[in-house]
Amino acid sequence: MQWSVPVPDDARAQLAPEQYGSNFCEAHGPLDARRAQLEAERCYYCHDAPCTTACPTGIDVPTFIGRIADGNLRGAAATILSANPLGGMCARVCPTEVLCEQACVRNGGETKPVAIGELQRFATDEFFAAAGAPLFARADPSGRKIAVVGAGPAGLVCAQRLALAGHDVTLLDARPKLGGLNEYGLAAYKTTGDFAQQEVAWLLSVGGIEVRNSTRLGRDLSLEDLVRDYDAVFLGLGLGAVKALGIPEPDLAGLGAAVDFIADLRQAADLGTIPVGRKVLVIGGGMTAVDAAVQARKLGAEEVTIVYRRGLDDMPASGHERDWAKLNGVLIREWATPIEVLGDNGRVTGMRFARTSMASGKLVSGSDSFVLAADMVLKAIGQSLNSGGLEDRIELRSGRIVTDENGRTSHPGIWAGGDCRFGGLDLTVEAVEHGKLAAASIDATLKA
Repeated sequence: MQWSVPVPDDARAQLAPEQYGSNFCEAHGPLDARRAQLEAERCYYCHDAPCTTACPTGIDVPTFIGRIADGNLRGAAATILSANPLGGMCARVCPTEVLCEQACVRNGGETKPVAIGELQRFATDEFFAAAGAPLFARADPSGRKIAVVGAGPAGLVCAQRLALAGHDVTLLDARPKLGGLNEYGLAAYKTTGDFAQQEVAWLLSVGGIEVRNSTRLGRDLSLEDLVRDYDAVFLGLGLGAVKALGIPEPDLAGLGAAVDFIADLRQAADLGTIPVGRKVLVIGGGMTAVDAAVQARKLGAEEVTIVYRRGLDDMPASGHERDWAKLNGVLIREWATPIEVLGDNGRVTGMRFARTSMASGKLVSGSDSFVLAADMVLKAIGQSLNSGGLEDRIELRSGRIVTDENGRTSHPGIWAGGDCRFGGLDLTVEAVEHGKLAAASIDATLKA
């Protein structure tokens, strides 16, 4: 396998083989049946429940928890999956602490909210372990064809909803596997085993979806081809281009993108083969930065530092994620921005940073600087849309696709959703809702 972020052998950290299994076991295990029952009985089953309102996909939380309490786990899963077809993965990675659980009425004077995310995972895991008869059935064939480009959360959900409506869907993705960030972009300890592919297989089981892997828009087909050959097009392209640091980036071993590092790790058969330095710097402050930093530590890096240009309270990563990084021995340096990549003999040796501060509401860099040594530097400062000429056909804003509230773009036959869509939270659960809304809009348009 060709690694995306190669590190010279004499700089690589290495663990004993048995340590990889323990380091990369699931970070947060599932509830057992007894604990799930007890937790479900803590729910007040509120009318007009604020937890449901706080869920971007509108899962009826009191209903599914009530069904768990009654022992009706299939019914609980049906409630979840009818609102969020990726409810199993979202239960693992959704920041419930700032969404549904933050809205739980038990937060008002009691010790903690109901563990909604863990209960959602319990119900969906039980369902996928023995799914039985299909939960949903396709409508009669409509004779209409839709192309869905991008098989991440938004594209997968859009494809499934359109197939259930009776349309024939062609699902195209640039990678060898479907799943998008669920397959390639999550920390390995957040979703162990092959759950992402299990969930994909369930979504495809509704029928009516033709899959074309390793097919890239702009290389293997054009938007003009799709508009000509299909009744509608949905773009769930994600953000495939890694943002540059804004300073010269020499071609040095050990300098690369955090998303590539994470993808390599997710696809590796042997974690011991993943190149990781002894001293690792991660530039950025979001969830990708935390995932890369923690996994570098778990792979054996001796020192891992996240460097962020603003203060802790401004970091896109949640407080829960920041605490997880610190628990795993990651140092977080605030108020610093990179000004120079340092290297020698074709390999990265560190970075020079300027100290930053806020002045009149703006972030400014001072004249004071410092150097941090490193044999591996991972960029996690965000990604951008690889537009591939899209701007010639549809409106873009700040490098993303402009849509209405239902995902329709400036082109009457094209919809879009997920991270490539302008505005929003860049969350898996939000991408799911984008896919749902776009599918409903496409279906209504084709039936009008």
